[in-house]
Amino acid sequence: MWPPIDNWLKRHRNASNFWLHMLGIPACFVAAPILLILGQWGLAVAMFVGGYALQLVGHLVEGNRSGEETLLRRLIGHRRDQ
Repeated sequence: MWPPIDNWLKRHRNASNFWLHMLGIPACFVAAPILLILGQWGLAVAMFVGGYALQLVGHLVEGNRSGEETLLRRLIGHRRDQ
Protein backbone atom coordinates (compact mmCIF):
# COMPACT_ATOMS: atom_id res chain seq x y z
CA MET A 1 0.00 0.00 0.00
CA TRP A 2 1.01 3.66 -0.31
CA PRO A 3 3.42 4.60 2.58
CA PRO A 4 1.41 7.57 3.95
CA ILE A 5 -1.71 5.38 4.13
CA ASP A 6 0.28 2.59 5.82
CA ASN A 7 1.53 5.06 8.43
CA TRP A 8 -1.98 6.40 9.03
CA LEU A 9 -3.43 2.91 9.42
CA LYS A 10 -0.69 1.95 11.91
CA ARG A 11 -1.61 4.92 14.10
CA HIS A 12 -5.36 4.25 13.92
CA ARG A 13 -5.70 0.54 14.77
CA ASN A 14 -8.17 0.95 17.62
CA ALA A 15 -11.72 0.75 16.25
CA SER A 16 -12.93 3.69 18.35
CA ASN A 17 -10.09 5.89 17.15
CA PHE A 18 -10.70 4.87 13.54
CA TRP A 19 -14.43 5.67 13.67
CA LEU A 20 -13.92 8.93 15.56
CA HIS A 21 -11.64 9.94 12.68
CA MET A 22 -14.21 8.79 10.11
CA LEU A 23 -16.63 11.29 11.69
CA GLY A 24 -14.13 14.04 12.53
CA ILE A 25 -12.27 14.29 9.23
CA PRO A 26 -15.36 14.97 7.08
CA ALA A 27 -16.68 17.40 9.69
CA CYS A 28 -13.44 19.41 9.47
CA PHE A 29 -12.64 19.22 5.80
CA VAL A 30 -15.99 18.75 4.04
CA ALA A 31 -18.84 20.09 6.17
CA ALA A 32 -17.03 23.13 7.60
CA PRO A 33 -15.95 24.52 4.18
CA ILE A 34 -19.42 23.93 2.73
CA LEU A 35 -20.99 25.76 5.68
CA LEU A 36 -18.54 28.64 5.21
CA ILE A 37 -19.57 28.94 1.57
CA LEU A 38 -23.21 28.97 2.66
CA GLY A 39 -22.47 31.76 5.15
CA GLN A 40 -23.05 29.65 8.25
CA TRP A 41 -19.91 30.85 10.06
CA GLY A 42 -20.83 29.76 13.57
CA LEU A 43 -21.85 26.28 12.52
CA ALA A 44 -18.75 25.97 10.32
CA VAL A 45 -16.49 26.81 13.27
CA ALA A 46 -18.39 24.36 15.48
CA MET A 47 -18.01 21.58 12.89
CA PHE A 48 -14.30 22.27 12.46
CA VAL A 49 -13.54 22.42 16.19
CA GLY A 50 -15.84 19.48 16.94
CA GLY A 51 -14.29 17.40 14.18
CA TYR A 52 -10.79 18.04 15.50
CA ALA A 53 -11.96 17.30 19.05
CA LEU A 54 -13.28 13.89 17.93
CA GLN A 55 -9.93 13.09 16.35
CA LEU A 56 -7.97 14.18 19.44
CA VAL A 57 -10.20 12.02 21.64
CA GLY A 58 -9.48 9.15 19.26
CA HIS A 59 -5.75 9.61 19.77
CA LEU A 60 -6.24 9.66 23.54
CA VAL A 61 -8.11 6.34 23.23
CA GLU A 62 -5.38 4.92 21.00
CA GLY A 63 -2.63 6.21 23.27
CA ASN A 64 -0.59 7.96 20.59
CA ARG A 65 -0.02 11.49 19.34
CA SER A 66 -1.92 13.16 16.53
CA GLY A 67 -0.06 14.04 13.35
CA GLU A 68 -0.37 17.74 14.16
CA GLU A 69 1.14 17.26 17.62
CA THR A 70 3.98 15.18 16.18
CA LEU A 71 4.71 17.86 13.57
CA LEU A 72 4.71 20.66 16.15
CA ARG A 73 7.04 18.68 18.40
CA ARG A 74 9.44 18.15 15.50
CA LEU A 75 9.33 21.84 14.60
CA ILE A 76 10.24 22.90 18.13
CA GLY A 77 13.01 20.31 18.34
CA HIS A 78 11.59 17.46 20.44
CA ARG A 79 12.75 13.96 19.67
CA ARG A 80 10.16 11.29 18.79
CA ASP A 81 10.48 9.38 22.04
CA GLN A 82 9.93 12.34 24.35
